[in-house]
Amino acid sequence: MRISPLPSIIIEPIVRAALLEDLGGAGDLTSDAIVPLEFPAVATLTARQPGIVAGLDVAALAFSLIDPSIKMAVALPDGSAVAAGETIATMSGRARGLLTAERTALNFLCHLSGIATATAMLVEAVHGHKARIVCTRKTTPGLRAPEKHAVRAGGGSNHRFGLDDAILVKDNHIAIAGGVRQAVGRARANAGHMVKIEVEVDTLSQLEEVLGLAVDAVLLDNMPLDELARAVMIADGRVVTEASGSITAATAAAVAATGVDLISVGWLTHSAPILDIGLDIVAVD
Repeated sequence: MRISPLPSIIIEPIVRAALLEDLGGAGDLTSDAIVPLEFPAVATLTARQPGIVAGLDVAALAFSLIDPSIKMAVALPDGSAVAAGETIATMSGRARGLLTAERTALNFLCHLSGIATATAMLVEAVHGHKARIVCTRKTTPGLRAPEKHAVRAGGGSNHRFGLDDAILVKDNHIAIAGGVRQAVGRARANAGHMVKIEVEVDTLSQLEEVLGLAVDAVLLDNMPLDELARAVMIADGRVVTEASGSITAATAAAVAATGVDLISVGWLTHSAPILDIGLDIVAVD
């Protein structure tokens, strides 16, 4: 699945902070000492294992912030499937800049491609069902935009981006408000006309109460499969149904078979393993 890159204005502060963390107060002591300033080189980004590519725009920015003369030719853009040993992109420019930006670029590219690869695995697991795989707000602090972009690159969809783009009434809100009805009432009274309201429910009795409150979606949290299927039947299309709670590639198909609209998976962004990608110098002059 090919998707458009994130705007540079969104990712530049993230990449700049990562480079500054790595450069410290003295810069790249190793490359500065060993590599002549104008020494040219060509390098490739090569996958060491199969997966889905994501984060090339972030990686490219890391190189260009260190040395604007470095050029990247992309062979497999974000959303592409890559085989082990396949070249994702080729960079050309001054060797010192390539080596200085290498680790920061790879940190982003491997992490984000890992998220895309894990997402694609879950999307494939629920193929044939209507359920969509969505991420959550369980993201690495500071990396929410690129991590959610990586989920899209893997064929998934995004849940809310933050606290400010939807209302999600959870168990602690309900406890403080004194009940589901009170919590939803307060939410509805303060929601703008474009803001949707979702309510987390743990039981079928809670679900039946929520369905009488004109909400937009219900989060069916950690329900057993038989109860989840019953919840979908009770909802009967009146609200969007979202299943959540320790869902893996092994269990996703069974969850999707209950008929839910969405399956939200927090580990996609907080615990997906990286995709192993390396940078290799392939030519020097």
